[in-house]
Amino acid sequence: MKRFSCILFLLLFVISAIDAQRKITFDEAISIALSESHTVHYYKEDMEATRYSYLYTQAQFKPFLDFDLFIPSWEEGVQEIYQANGLPVYNSTGSVKAGGNLSFKYVLPTGGNFDLSSNMYYENYRTTLFMQNNEVLKQNQVYSRFMLSFNQPIFTANKLKENMKVAELDYLRSIHYYTRAQMDIVYNVTSAFYQVYRTAFENKINQDRLTNSKEAFRIAKLKMETGNLPEGELLTAEIVVGQDESRLMESHGKLEAAYDDFKLLIGLNLNDSIELVADMEFESFLIDRQKAIDEAIQNRLEIQENDINIQLQQIEIKRAKREREVKGNISAYYNFTGLSTLEDGTLRDLTRSSFENMFDRPSNRGIVFTLSYPIADWGRSKNLLRREERRLQQQKLELEDTKRTIETQVRKIVRNVYEADKRFRINQRNRDAAVESYRISRLRFENGDMTGRELSIEQERLSQIQLAYIDAYITYRLSIADLNRKTMYDFENNRSYLIGN
Repeated sequence: MKRFSCILFLLLFVISAIDAQRKITFDEAISIALSESHTVHYYKEDMEATRYSYLYTQAQFKPFLDFDLFIPSWEEGVQEIYQANGLPVYNSTGSVKAGGNLSFKYVLPTGGNFDLSSNMYYENYRTTLFMQNNEVLKQNQVYSRFMLSFNQPIFTANKLKENMKVAELDYLRSIHYYTRAQMDIVYNVTSAFYQVYRTAFENKINQDRLTNSKEAFRIAKLKMETGNLPEGELLTAEIVVGQDESRLMESHGKLEAAYDDFKLLIGLNLNDSIELVADMEFESFLIDRQKAIDEAIQNRLEIQENDINIQLQQIEIKRAKREREVKGNISAYYNFTGLSTLEDGTLRDLTRSSFENMFDRPSNRGIVFTLSYPIADWGRSKNLLRREERRLQQQKLELEDTKRTIETQVRKIVRNVYEADKRFRINQRNRDAAVESYRISRLRFENGDMTGRELSIEQERLSQIQLAYIDAYITYRLSIADLNRKTMYDFENNRSYLIGN
């Protein structure tokens, strides 16, 4: 009874372990990798960083309100006083200030700005006169000011718009990197998925080999007992069983390691128990080579990234040209300033006096128009411009080379897809024939028409043909995945991978 309970417990444990094992199809593996893998998270964070950088640059065109306080600002030191007919004297000064500044800046679409600001502070000022027996003078005052200012660069490019264009192109390029990373993930997961599946398939082949060799050994023992088999044949059968057991143990270890690597790649917990499920059947489909080339030229993000690099380099050329251009700037200001005129009084009295003085005192105003032009720089700007122009030519050459390389890649991968399809069909027929051939050989062995060594050779040939079959299938699936990422187009379902196409 106790033995029966142990067996029942082990049976329930095995059943629960099987139930807990997660079966993952190819499409599920891709979906998990595109949401959980380290690579996709890395490029997504990079894309988000450049997006916020673009939004930051875009926000430079929006108003800005700034407020700061200094409570208090305390300073003490020595002030040098020059005398017309004598040596300088040094008076000690000190002040304690408390106040703040408020500024509202409105950025114009032209790159200039209006700035409305105000600042007010209370100050306790003290001076020790060295030449008057260190007499101490003190004064309390309130300073207030309201100012409107304007600034506008002229005869030059709008740097704010230029910087925003650069940030926009950087953000667009990061989106391309992210999309390319996703396509690379699909290809890498495809490769890893079917490599694990091959390892599991090989492990299953080794299990079948061990089962067959054990059965051959059992039959050999029966023949040995009836005297219908030489003793050497039994030893050969026993050796084959030992070799198959060792081969199965090795393949099982490789399978466990492959599962760990696969879980790490797609972002699963290493403790998860999974099993990969694949459909070995597929329908062949036609690929228009010219359409594949056209789709690749239109969709490949490397070409679009080269276009972005060209646009960025054109901006650098404009910046280089500005080294030798006329630059101008218009700035103007208008403000009211008030300073308390009372000798002493409360803070309220000093503040009131400061505002009264603001209206009594004439307003401050000014306008400045400046022009600048570098007369001679001994070739600095010219060499800078030539350098950027050469880099632009370099980017254009890279674009043309990328297009030719892409066309070559697509022509090659289309050929690979058709070759892989034919190779798979051939290996599929070979596998079916090898399975039937081994069945016949096993019957011949049981009837005594074949030795154990010959049966072992037939088993090895079957295993190699089965592995060639799974290898041909993997080559085909990888060729399709490579075609998809090199054209950004799904020819099986006749759809583009790019949004909006």
